[in-house]
Amino acid sequence: MKIRNKAEAQKIEPQMAPMIDVVFQLLIFFILTLKIIEPEGDFNINMPIGVSQKTNQDQIISEIKIKLVATPDGDLGTMRFGNRSLGNGPEAFERLRSEILNLIGRPGNPLTKDMEVEIDADYNLDFEHVIHAVSACTGRMTKDKKLVRYIEKIKFAPPKPPASS
Repeated sequence: MKIRNKAEAQKIEPQMAPMIDVVFQLLIFFILTLKIIEPEGDFNINMPIGVSQKTNQDQIISEIKIKLVATPDGDLGTMRFGNRSLGNGPEAFERLRSEILNLIGRPGNPLTKDMEVEIDADYNLDFEHVIHAVSACTGRMTKDKKLVRYIEKIKFAPPKPPASS
């Protein structure tokens, strides 16, 4: 014989308080485990400007060699740009800057992205002359404190210790 409960069936509703607690705990967990990192790479896009007929990619030299020759006391004896001597002293670095600028055409030239400067400094040369050479190759500051870039890739030839007598 089947017995039925005459009482009206109770409606079962889910409890919201424990569900909200679980959602907040998950939210806190994901916030605390999130690692915010900067995106990698340089996303500045330099669109190429129309290349004139005079400029040819074959004319652009991919590697520029600079030789810094030291005197016995560590001063700059002479600076060579390829096979040409640029002299010594502050004027030599200005000549180097103008030679680089003549070679690349204009600052910000997109063809200079692949260009590279190799600096070969004598072993006993004071480091300040190397820094001046690097500065002359990479660019200059304008009057309003903006950097005008020439060439970004600078490398150094392996140092050769002076020959012992």
